[in-house]
Order: sequence, then C-alpha cells, then structure tokens
Amino acid sequence: MAAPRVPVAERLPDFPWDSIADAKATASAHPEGIVDLSVGTPIDRVSPSIQLALAESAAVPGYPQTKGTARLRGAITSAMERRYGVTGLDPEHHVLPVIGTKEAIAWLPTLLGIDAGHTVVIPELAYPTYEVSAKLAGAEVLRSDSLLRLGPSSPALFYLNSPANPHGKVLGVDHLRKMVQFARERGTIVVSDECYLGLGWEGERPRSILDPEVCGGDFTNLIAVHSLSKTSNMASYRAGWLAGDPKLIQELLEVRRHAGLMNPGPIQAAMVAALEDDGHEQLQKTLYAYRRNVLRSALEQAGFTIEHSEAGLYLWATEGRDGRETLNRLAELGILCAPGEFYGPAGANYVRIGLTATDEQIEAAAERLNAQPLDPQ
Repeated sequence: MAAPRVPVAERLPDFPWDSIADAKATASAHPEGIVDLSVGTPIDRVSPSIQLALAESAAVPGYPQTKGTARLRGAITSAMERRYGVTGLDPEHHVLPVIGTKEAIAWLPTLLGIDAGHTVVIPELAYPTYEVSAKLAGAEVLRSDSLLRLGPSSPALFYLNSPANPHGKVLGVDHLRKMVQFARERGTIVVSDECYLGLGWEGERPRSILDPEVCGGDFTNLIAVHSLSKTSNMASYRAGWLAGDPKLIQELLEVRRHAGLMNPGPIQAAMVAALEDDGHEQLQKTLYAYRRNVLRSALEQAGFTIEHSEAGLYLWATEGRDGRETLNRLAELGILCAPGEFYGPAGANYVRIGLTATDEQIEAAAERLNAQPLDPQ
C-alpha cells in the first residue's frame, strides 16, 4: 500500500499577516481611517513610459521565451552596470528573468535540486519566503548571521539580504567578500536578495554580491536576485530577474523551460522600458526619502528607537517591549505595522514600519503620533 499523501502546506508556517487581523480591524475603525504600513506594497503609479510599453505589446501573439528577449537581457545587464557598478555580465548566459522574485526565491532550492539532507541558511531576521523555500524543498533550515556558527559544515545554499528586509541593514564589502570566499571554499550557493539595492539612504553604499570589488569578477556559485517591484512600483507586473553564475543560470533556465515558467511578453517589454530609464527610479526614491524623514522624526519624538534602517523601505523600530504590544498600541492610533517576530525570534521586541503609503497618509500617521504619543513603559 502506498504511503498516505502528506499535503505540502503542512510543512509551511502559518501565513504571518493572518495573525494581525484583529489589529487591522482596530486600525480600520479609527475615525480618520487606517494608515497601513504593514506591507511593502508600492502605492505610487507606474511610470507612463512603462505603461505604454506594456500596452504596445499587448497584441503580440505566441509564447514568450523563458530566457527573455535579447533586448530585455541586454537591458538587465546594462542597468546593473549603470546603476550598481556590476560589470562582466553576458546577456546570453548570466541573466534570467523571473515571474516576480517571491516566486523565484520560493522555488529556488527545489529547482536547484536541494532537498532532504541539505541545509539552507537564512538570516537571523529574514524575509519569510527564505524559510518557506527551504521547507518546500524538504531541506533543513538554519538561522545564522555568523559563518563561525556553521563550523566545518557545508550548507547547500546561503541566503543574504542587503539592504535587508525587515531592518534595513547594509552588509559592507568586507562581509560580502567573506561570503564569496565561503562559497568558493565550501561549494555553497550564495543567493543575495538585492531587491532594495537602489534604496540606500545613509552610510556605506549598498553593494551587489556581483560587484567586482566583492567577487573580483568571478560569479561562481553566486546568484543575485533583483526586482522592479520596489524601485519602479511594478509589484503588480511580477517583474524580476536572477543574475550570476552562468552554470546555475543555465541550469535554472532548463528547468524553468520544462515547467513553463516564463514572463509574459508584454511584461518583458515593460521591464525593458523600466530598465532603460533611470529617471522614474530617481523620482521614486525622492518620494520615499521625504516619507522616511517625516515618519522617522515622528516615531523618534514619540519615544521609539530606530535601529539600522540605513536603506530599504522600512523603519525597524522598538519601544523596548514586546512588538505585539506595540502593534496593538499603534493600531489604536489607526496605524498598522508588522510585528518583528514575523521575521524571526530576534525580532520579538520590534516592529517593521513601511514607507509605502502616500505623502498624505504618512503625514497623517505622523500627526497622530505627535498628538497622542505612546505611554512610556
């Protein structure tokens, strides 16, 4: 008799945002309305040039290529060099468009043949999909920010995230170099989630794992993950790409071809428009800079301590108490945030507060914090 089927969903943790439904209801009941700062969903309109490129390609029939058009691949490599200083990428072999980076990350270990008996290392505080990706593949999950903690072991895959979600920390060049050396010595695949690379605010400039000062132009065992969701407001388009080790990129291409994982043609055209124009990204960053300054000032005046947060779309804040308490107290002001525990046990006393709201909403949140400062402990 065959073994009983075990649903894959049973391997996975509960979906985090389901647990803040009560806080959301409280915030929604505020007489002036909710200011939802709990997720990183863009709220500003997509640039007209991107919309036009999408529309102009809408009538094209036929299946798109999994590897992307030559123009898209060229736009990716050019943008990575122009915006982030990544040189040496060959459009034919080093890049692969994906249907949104959450999907790409979630299935990456599985598509690379990582399964039971393998270990996937994720940061102590991490985007939840890293853990989900390992559990979907049946691999063991280890939370660690320290290579020393790994001892002589050789994990199959190590996730990096800089600038980091949730706390906005930027890993320096020396740290990234150590990760490259680790990958070369142990045969570990290093996946660097760089979706916030264009949103540095203070301190050291965020660097790609593929930066020549980091890897010396050798991409072996390195994959950088990039998205247009944050900097180009294209979350609804599901537009991202992988770049790095040509052997790994080609391996992923072959599997994705068999599985039919391909970006729709109009989306590929829209990606080209986004990648060939830096102006809309610069404008968007200016908008986020204003919102960040308003919100950070109000939180600090209300007694919060902001840690890290030197890059990205979030403020990592604490009152020095349980983050769930802070979640509920902010909800009383009509402000919804995400409790830090979503991202790992080390976040228990923190909340993540997003910048993804309109200027008017951010200003309203600041006014509420200033009018009704939270009680000290």
